[in-house]
Amino acid sequence: MTAPRVVVLCLALTGCGSSSSSEPPAAEPDGAVDSASASDTGVPGDAAAPDTATATDTGVLADATDAPPSGYWYPKPGTSWQWQLSGALDTSFDVQAYDIDLFDNSAAQIAALHAAGRKVICYFDTAYEPGRPDSAKLDPYKGNPIAGWPGQFWLDVRATAVVDVMKARLALAQTKKCDAVEADDVDARSNDPGFPITAADQQGFIRTLAKEAHARGMGFALKNDLEEIPALLPDVDFAVNEECFEFSECDALKPFIAAGKAVLHVEYTAGALATKGATICPKANALNFDTLIKRLDLDPPRYACR
Repeated sequence: MTAPRVVVLCLALTGCGSSSSSEPPAAEPDGAVDSASASDTGVPGDAAAPDTATATDTGVLADATDAPPSGYWYPKPGTSWQWQLSGALDTSFDVQAYDIDLFDNSAAQIAALHAAGRKVICYFDTAYEPGRPDSAKLDPYKGNPIAGWPGQFWLDVRATAVVDVMKARLALAQTKKCDAVEADDVDARSNDPGFPITAADQQGFIRTLAKEAHARGMGFALKNDLEEIPALLPDVDFAVNEECFEFSECDALKPFIAAGKAVLHVEYTAGALATKGATICPKANALNFDTLIKRLDLDPPRYACR
């Protein structure tokens, strides 16, 4: 699950393992507030290779309520990014993409990021969260509480009404002109949702959301849910992963890199971001992941591995 909400890469949620808070690192010389980078060049090795892509013939473009663009954007390995889901949105980071909350950020904020040359990934949860504009529609379909996240519950993703709410969220993302979406908590069967969710149920739900996103001209991220990668790699455009090093799971994400699809990866720490980065970044860069070191609450401070 992801930290408290506020995003620009509009996506979904998973389980994190760390505590938040601590003093933010000092500002970098390039002027990005509370940010740091492990290198000055950004992308090591074949830096001339493009780091983003527009899918026109590989994505699924179905009928949509509004005619989508001719293709959709998704990040490729080497895409610099910022992930922020809490606090006032800090737009000062010189990155190619922002991942931010779909509900907590306005169309005007997204337009301002676009005007600055940023792509925007919009985050939303596929589990129940209190206080969202459409939470009441999901209340009848709540299952077990999500451990560590008070007020949040797994949803029965087999229910048509739940799928319809998620499709409406994708329509909102299209209206706000998000470039891609991150749907959190799509890994119910790997947890204890309170429903007999099968692999077929979970994969069908994710495929439905991915097709809807593509039909609306947006890329779609697979958030965590490593079990589904072999089945869903052709259907999704990039990965958003939390703490694969912490849980010794990073090898499962290698197929994304082999397919030319970015792995936007985060490890959390309550200590100094750069100290954690010194341990994580050499391993993450060797895998060609686009890794950030962040606080668990996903506020602005970041340490970028490249």
